[in-house]
Amino acid sequence: MTSYEQLAYAELRTWQEQMQRPPSYLNRFTRRVQMRLNAWLPERLHEAITVTIKQMVRGVLYGSSYLTRRPTADASLEEREKSVRCRVRSYRNTASAEGAVTGAGGFLLGLADFPLLLGLKIKLLFDVASLYGYDVRDYTERLYLLHVFQLAFSSQHTRNEVYHRVVNWEEYRHQLPTDVQAFDWRTFQQEYRDYIDLAKMAQLMPFIGAAVGAVANYRLIEQLGETAMNCFRMRRFLESDAAVPAERAA
Repeated sequence: MTSYEQLAYAELRTWQEQMQRPPSYLNRFTRRVQMRLNAWLPERLHEAITVTIKQMVRGVLYGSSYLTRRPTADASLEEREKSVRCRVRSYRNTASAEGAVTGAGGFLLGLADFPLLLGLKIKLLFDVASLYGYDVRDYTERLYLLHVFQLAFSSQHTRNEVYHRVVNWEEYRHQLPTDVQAFDWRTFQQEYRDYIDLAKMAQLMPFIGAAVGAVANYRLIEQLGETAMNCFRMRRFLESDAAVPAERAA
């Protein structure tokens, strides 16, 4: 390994340990509260939210696949990640500005932040994948991006489950259904919604909405960028036969 690859590998190992931590007492308590709240909501509301997110994400996925550049070839890990960090910074600043504007616009404009931010997140994932050399025109690569998304925005309980799929992706991808309809959209929308609820509700409040929207969107994009980088680092190290002991044993 080069000195940069050694540094990236050390960062990856720290991130992997975080992903595999068991849920803390606070994690478990929060999950129980969220499950009770979800149980009180009418089933029709759950179905409506699930369909909305499903159609929104599917639209962004299929649209972005035509807008994303071809996979970057023949570049070192350092060169790839320099470009990735630049791209994350650009999306982060855009999301922060968008959160400030929609947060300052009151309740109705604040609601518009949800699809706008979701679109930025998905598009960022497509760009990161191509910079690491993966072709998002492949259906399984697009499903991989949804798993990365889940990993970034889920409870620790769900994160543990999704992490093991991501670690063993080359084996898991062969078991995937051929239709994106079979994806577990219900879990996807509940975990994503529960994860960002507090921040986005505060964004709808008068006077503080702009500041909350800017900071929340900044951090959400930052978190997604870090998760995506480490997921693709892990794939490249595994593909190059670099030793990743914990993952091979997972």
